[in-house]
Amino acid sequence: MQKVSFFRSIHIKFVLIYVLLILIAMQIIGVYFVGKLEDQLVTNFQNGIEGRLPLLEYNIREEMVKDRSAEDALPLEEDIKNLLFDFTTNDISEVSIINKRSVIIGTSEPGDGKDIGKKSTDPIVKRTLETAQPEDKIYFDRPSEGRIWVLSSPIKQNGEVIGAIYLVGKIETVFKQMDEINGIFITGTVIAMLITAILGIVLARMITRPISDMRRQATAMAKGNFSRKVRVYGNDEIGQLALSFNNLTKKLQESQAMTEGERRKLSSVLTYMTDGVIATDRKGKVILINERAAEMLDVSHETVISQPITELLDLDEDYSFEELLEEKDSLILDYSTPDNHFILRANMSVIQRETGFVNGLIVVLHDVTEQEKLDAERRDFVSNVSHELRTPLTTMRSYLEALKDGAMKDETLGPRFLSVTQLETERMIRLVTDLLQLSKMDRRNFEINPSWVDFVTFFNYIIDRFEMTKERNVHFRRLFPKEAIFVEIDEDKLTQVIDNIISNALKYSPEGGTITFRVKVLDDHIEVSISDQGIGIPKENIQKVFERFYRVDRARTRQLGGTGLGLAIAKEMIGAHGGDIWAKSKEGKGTTILFTLPYDPGQEDDWL
Repeated sequence: MQKVSFFRSIHIKFVLIYVLLILIAMQIIGVYFVGKLEDQLVTNFQNGIEGRLPLLEYNIREEMVKDRSAEDALPLEEDIKNLLFDFTTNDISEVSIINKRSVIIGTSEPGDGKDIGKKSTDPIVKRTLETAQPEDKIYFDRPSEGRIWVLSSPIKQNGEVIGAIYLVGKIETVFKQMDEINGIFITGTVIAMLITAILGIVLARMITRPISDMRRQATAMAKGNFSRKVRVYGNDEIGQLALSFNNLTKKLQESQAMTEGERRKLSSVLTYMTDGVIATDRKGKVILINERAAEMLDVSHETVISQPITELLDLDEDYSFEELLEEKDSLILDYSTPDNHFILRANMSVIQRETGFVNGLIVVLHDVTEQEKLDAERRDFVSNVSHELRTPLTTMRSYLEALKDGAMKDETLGPRFLSVTQLETERMIRLVTDLLQLSKMDRRNFEINPSWVDFVTFFNYIIDRFEMTKERNVHFRRLFPKEAIFVEIDEDKLTQVIDNIISNALKYSPEGGTITFRVKVLDDHIEVSISDQGIGIPKENIQKVFERFYRVDRARTRQLGGTGLGLAIAKEMIGAHGGDIWAKSKEGKGTTILFTLPYDPGQEDDWL
């Protein structure tokens, strides 16, 4: 296992988190404390000066309204200067008195009082004279390189503003005190962080030491060593975790022993199975193959492990691994050569968790060479017997027709018996013919000879033929497109398909019923349907009508002369054309047979 670097270890992370938490807490407390202290000191400074203003305002107001007609009376400016001299302290750098005309009439500044008699241009003084409300503001004074507090307070006489007191306080002393307090706080924070870091290292070591022991134990378990135990340092949560870890180690040791036994059993079963077994991972790579499968495929274990299953089975051109996962039916794998006939059947089983996650695929291979050979022989036998039976049956029909025409002496009984014999003979001939055709399809030597045909005209021709020769009162209804539809079909084969479907519709249609013929043009194919109003097919049997020898009503079918092969032949022929065929039915209301044929308007335009 790779060693964890110092800066990535949980030890240093724990110390850093612990120190950062303390630092953040102290900073939050410090910011709150310093902010509140600063606000309090500024407020105390301002309140201390504002508390002295009422007395100064009273004295100034008395001097401003005083009668100065006596000879010994001092000028107003001189009296105000004396008052301001007594008011000035270390916290106040300047005090000025402005009358209601914004003229400075007194100031505490040392010198010859050159500003006295001039108008004040300070905005807060003007607002105080106009609103009769005090105003203050803190400025940064560039000459002194410090902050100052400016206060403008009105002087009132009988509710009327007669002047204003303009005061400048040295509030920078408050902020210097705050700087000293911040320095003390920072020093305390650094000392606290050092102590916190030491405590964090001690605590982190107490926590990470058991975790390090468990990490070493996990490394040993990964290598197959289950004998080592984790040391328990206490009865706290980490101690309980260590106990659980030791218990887990014991359980894993027991499970490993059990799994190893089951693995040996499974290996023995796979080795002596008569069927081949191949297992893949979730990506389709082979992870297991038994001896029988390796023998069937003529490969070795070393060469096929990690090989894609589709490549191993020669299916990569026809199937992807995802398609094999979805394959429900078994696959026939033909590995025959001119000298050796060898066929396998592959059954797929998906390895899947309860959550639906696919872990892989199990492929079971069965050798069906002999079975396929027997099936082929059976098909050949049916084909040969049917072929041999057709000639004598045809000859029999010819002789029976001659007897029917007058060879029999009994003019009543003989012809009736011969007529029945003739009908049965014809039915057997049809059966043999159908068997021959199905046999060709089974041997996959069935070929079609397609040509371009206007399907609407072709379909109308077949319907017209039935309409002219029908013996029962059945109406024909045609729902066709007006334009021509050219498709590539084998006319003979498709005529046989449509003949079978229309014959069935006529057989089962009631007297006065209607057979509806439809042709629809869809995206890439045409859909043809033939609907009758007959007895219908039960819902549970609708999927069986295309099976060989299947009859819904056996008694009536036998009476009407059906063989049970017509729709089976139709299914094979439609499939050979690249189409599909199916049935819809409602019992007691009728049946609809539908089939599709490929249709490409672009190719039709090229052909035209």
